[in-house]
Amino acid sequence: MVETEGDRRLDVPIAELGGKGVFAKEVQAAVLDGRADAAVHSAKDLPAVTLDGLALASVPERGEVRDALVGSTLAALPDGATVATGSQRRRVQLAEPRPDLRFAELRGNMRTRLAKAAEFDAIVVAAVAFQRLGLGDHLAEVLSPVDMVPQVGQGALAVECRAGDDATRARLAEIEHGPSRRRVDAERAFLAELGGDCDLPAGAHATIVERDEVRLVGMLASDDGTVHRSGIQGRDPRFLGASIAEILRRDAGL
Repeated sequence: MVETEGDRRLDVPIAELGGKGVFAKEVQAAVLDGRADAAVHSAKDLPAVTLDGLALASVPERGEVRDALVGSTLAALPDGATVATGSQRRRVQLAEPRPDLRFAELRGNMRTRLAKAAEFDAIVVAAVAFQRLGLGDHLAEVLSPVDMVPQVGQGALAVECRAGDDATRARLAEIEHGPSRRRVDAERAFLAELGGDCDLPAGAHATIVERDEVRLVGMLASDDGTVHRSGIQGRDPRFLGASIAEILRRDAGL
C-alpha cells in the first residue's frame, strides 16, 4: 500500500499542498519505477493531464456522481449555518441559493469526516464514497447535478499503467466501460483546457444521450463568486470538453 501526501497531511488544504497531484504522485511513481504494474485512482483526484510515461488504461463502470449533504438538507439549514467542505466548487454552488451560509474546511477519509459532522450544521461529501462504505443512511440529501455540478471524474475509477506495458494494458481493457470512459474523457478534457485542478471553482457532468452522443454540462465561477454554467452535445468527448471550457472562461471573464 502506498500512502500519499494528501493522506498524511490532513491539516492543510489540498490547494496549498499542490492540488490533485497530492493523491496521485506517489502511486504513479510506484508504477513508473516498476514497484507496481497498475495504479487505481479516484478519477476526481487524478490530474487532468496524464503524466509522461503513463497511460490511462481503463475506466470501469462509473458509480454515483452526485454530491450530498450529511447532517441536514439544504432547505432545513438555519440562517447563517456553517457547512464544512474544502471544495471551492461546492462552496460557490451552495452559496448561490444560500448566500447566508458560512463555510469551514474539511479534510480526512469518509469515516473521519462523518465523525466531524457533529461539529457543523452540515458537511458535503461525494455520495458514492458513503455508499461504497455502507454509510449511505447518513446522507441527508443527495444534490441535483444540475444545481450542484459535480467534480470532474466524480464517482469513477481511473486505472493507469506504464505507457509501453502492452500486456497490462490489454488486461485492464477487460474492465473498461465504454460509456463511462467517454464521460470521464469529456470531463477531463474540460479541466485540462482550463489548466485547472481541484482548487479551481469548476465542475463538469457528462451523460450519454441519444445516438450515443455525449451531453456535457460545465460550471465555472468568476472571481466574484458568480456561477456560470453551459452545456453542449456531440460525439467527440475531448472536443466537447475543450469547447465548454472556452465558453465558460469567456463568460466568467477569466
